[in-house]
Amino acid sequence: METMTRTLATSLMVTTILAGATGYAFGQPTPDTTGTTTGHPAARPARAAPSRPAAADAEQVSVVGSGSTRQVQTISTSQISRSVPGTSPYKIMNQMPGVAFTSADPLGIDTWSQSIYMHGFSQDQLGFTLDGMPLGAQTYRAYNGLNVNNAISPENIKRLSVSQGAGSLDVASSSNLGGTVQFYSIDPSDHFGGKVAQTFGSNATFRTFGRIDSGQLNPSGTKFYVSYARTSDDKWKGHAGQFQQQVNAKFVQPIGESTRLTGFFDWSDMAEASYAVESLETIRKLGTRVDYYYPDYTTAYRAAQGIYSHGEQLTRSPKDVAYYDDPALSQDYFGGLTLDTKLNSAMDWKTTIYGHGDSLDTHWTNPHITSPNGAPLAEQVRRSGFQRYGLTSGYTWRWRKNTFNTGLWYENDHYTMGQYYYQEPILGQGSPIDPFGALPQPFAQAWGNVFNTNTFQYYLQDTYKILPNLTVHAGFRSLLVTARSGVTENNQKYTGVANLPAGSLTASNAFLPQVSANWRFLPHNELYFDVSKNMRAYPQAGYSLGSPWSVTTMASFQNAKKTLKPEEDWVYELGYRLTMHRAVGLISLYHTDFSNRLQTITSGASIIQNQSTMQNVGGVHIWGVDGSLTLNPIDGMSLYNSISYSRQRFDSNLTTGGVTYNLSGKNIPNYPDLMYKSSLSYSYGPVMAHIDANYMSRRYLSYMNDTHVPGYWQTNLGVRVRAGDHGPLHDITVDFNIYNLTNTTYISTVGVQGNPIAGDYQSMLIGAPRQFFGTVSANF
Repeated sequence: METMTRTLATSLMVTTILAGATGYAFGQPTPDTTGTTTGHPAARPARAAPSRPAAADAEQVSVVGSGSTRQVQTISTSQISRSVPGTSPYKIMNQMPGVAFTSADPLGIDTWSQSIYMHGFSQDQLGFTLDGMPLGAQTYRAYNGLNVNNAISPENIKRLSVSQGAGSLDVASSSNLGGTVQFYSIDPSDHFGGKVAQTFGSNATFRTFGRIDSGQLNPSGTKFYVSYARTSDDKWKGHAGQFQQQVNAKFVQPIGESTRLTGFFDWSDMAEASYAVESLETIRKLGTRVDYYYPDYTTAYRAAQGIYSHGEQLTRSPKDVAYYDDPALSQDYFGGLTLDTKLNSAMDWKTTIYGHGDSLDTHWTNPHITSPNGAPLAEQVRRSGFQRYGLTSGYTWRWRKNTFNTGLWYENDHYTMGQYYYQEPILGQGSPIDPFGALPQPFAQAWGNVFNTNTFQYYLQDTYKILPNLTVHAGFRSLLVTARSGVTENNQKYTGVANLPAGSLTASNAFLPQVSANWRFLPHNELYFDVSKNMRAYPQAGYSLGSPWSVTTMASFQNAKKTLKPEEDWVYELGYRLTMHRAVGLISLYHTDFSNRLQTITSGASIIQNQSTMQNVGGVHIWGVDGSLTLNPIDGMSLYNSISYSRQRFDSNLTTGGVTYNLSGKNIPNYPDLMYKSSLSYSYGPVMAHIDANYMSRRYLSYMNDTHVPGYWQTNLGVRVRAGDHGPLHDITVDFNIYNLTNTTYISTVGVQGNPIAGDYQSMLIGAPRQFFGTVSANF
């Protein structure tokens, strides 16, 4: 099978330059990429664009930020619609050069297994926003994070703009060290109508989506939409599955001729049955189908007693090969109001207020904790929740050849987290706890933490058009983040220490500059460069879960405070763009110098009771290059190839636990050196088809690079047929998609449980096998 995969991918490389993965059609405006306002939205809503013929889909090409002073690429709603409805936008981003997205489930929506890397930066080192509202860090259990899958239904995304080097200064993010992803929601239609879609697929996948647009309700242009999405599927191995229901609503109210008030609301309810993590040892000895015992409580009970039936005893830690269950249940409420006004022909002002509430329960059935009744296992639940509220405000002034832009962002976060234990029954004396249902009273709480965080950011920038073909941009931002933690519970029986770490940490820098320029030296040809300094606030997590507060004692925390510094870096980027009617090309060189790089180091034989600590590993440097070319040789055809290479190395050795490790010169774990991506799409009449092939080289599991996972190819196929209009239904469309066309077996996410200093560790997930999906959709 691997030979077949390599043959197919090699054929695509040699015979085609593939595909139309991202962006707007040529001639359409690109989003603002300098942090300044490129134009005020129309005072009166424009009419919805008419449906385009199928051939237009093949004209969707990668827009590489023509005219911008940084590398910026855009994915439009047309490209999003090519994927199976409900597919994570992060997975769609994976077609871009320099982006590495992995997940254990076919649609990429399993939060636990998601991993995003971009130019060597992980998802907790990037910035994410939706309509300008910060989504926070995109890591599991982040104190201020909202995964885009829980923030908005993909069908309601108008476009997403990706800056791989450094994001705009005005992006509201305290985690942005090297790049931003900005999502924009669609506006309600001017006319009454809506959209319905039904998806079926492998593993009992069933997704229903419906949206109703009010149309303009009065002469002032008031309009809104409300959508509902429901997704359910079974896991491709093991039992149980994933379920999500989501409501989005947006309204637009023009005020006079120059002001617009918009509001957005999201509610998401998700229950995820995660996949079991594996190690290289378990894969070698037990295969790739290892998963949780659920709903087989008898086998899980006996395994906790040391009686194994699936070969677990062949491994070094047989009790940790699998547990009874490991679901995650979350609810999110998120929304905001934006007032966008044109003060006069040269001045704009935009202000957004927003709020977000989150609750999350993460389950493990722990075979190392005995229930009070004598059962050899107990249900372990990590319960977290936060409320955050904030404001962003920006003012733009266009004067002669200058565009000045200044603004601020403030956010307050209140974050709580605790670990609880619940009694499981003696075998044959009752039903086990239903992890998807109501919980009884816990018999113990191991620990509890509370954090309160205040974030303030100010920015000032100017874009100066020196010549019609030469633009420079310069500015800076100031960032101040103060976090104070407290201990709400410490059960020494479970933590082993008398006093858990608590106290405050502040990350601040008054001057984080950015300088960039764009020179169109010939028609269709341009050069750009960007230099920026960035800082990331300290991450927050509960006891032993990988943050500065995760050290084992209060004394250790007080000692760490004396030397601990926030991560900072300098990012340099130089690039060339070619933008023509039938060809778009990009070559980008980038370099990053990290200082005070904070890495999560995991130790302990049991993954359910491990110790994840955050340690300063010193400096890291990254060198990389991206190259891509999109061709439209004939109408209806798009051919795309991209290749990315990066070299990421630690600068110094690491001393921990009294032992010094020769870390200098070693690769950063989890990120590949080489990625190749290709796609071919062709439209003829009402039919459009596309095939994509991606290659990811090997990735290191350990910091010492003595263990790694192999590289792999993956191929996807999609076909769309437009059936036209019938009665009240318009643009009836039938889609068929195959993910992992060649049924490749591969390791998807690496480091999901953290990374060891050396050796093997149970911290990787297997990717989904071949999956089939079909969708019928229509507008009305």
